[in-house]
Amino acid sequence: MLKPVLPKSDRQARTIILTVSVIVFLAVALLSKIKVEADLGFSSHVFAQINAVINTIVSLLLIAGLYLVRKKQFVAHRNVMMAAIVCSVLFLLSYIAHHLLAGETLFGDRNLDGVVDAAEKAAVGSLRLVYFILLITHIILAAIILPFILFTAYRALTGEYDRHKKLARYTWPLWFYVSVTGPVIYLLISPYYTN
Repeated sequence: MLKPVLPKSDRQARTIILTVSVIVFLAVALLSKIKVEADLGFSSHVFAQINAVINTIVSLLLIAGLYLVRKKQFVAHRNVMMAAIVCSVLFLLSYIAHHLLAGETLFGDRNLDGVVDAAEKAAVGSLRLVYFILLITHIILAAIILPFILFTAYRALTGEYDRHKKLARYTWPLWFYVSVTGPVIYLLISPYYTN
């Protein structure tokens, strides 16, 4: 096993992790209320494309991390998982930029008038239900996964590998689901982007 990188301080870690998690949750929740009008010279939806790419990279890193830990390549596992966390931070910044600059997009709004009428709903059919199931589960899990990711990383970085492993059994599949469904949701909603 690897030597601890961080000193163990559960109280301080809990305070930092929960504070960061609440701040991120509130910032993302407030995004639906705010839209910044800015002429970027390019489509603000480029950030959504970046998000999909980053989420895909995170998914691949998570698979690599799982493979490496099973092969007992702990240094490589740690490095890959830290890269996944860094990519997730970059994703969050791009996600905030996209939602601040692009505003809301409605699934199925073929004529881009900001309303999904009965004909538009009928045109997308059951794909609308699939989209909303993916979106709702993605949002809920994305909202709750951050503290799990941070606590799982903290347990590894303090050398508490048994606790890390127990947390990772739950954190990894949830994080993977969020990272995989992100690009799928992007592919489903992107035809309805307005600019």
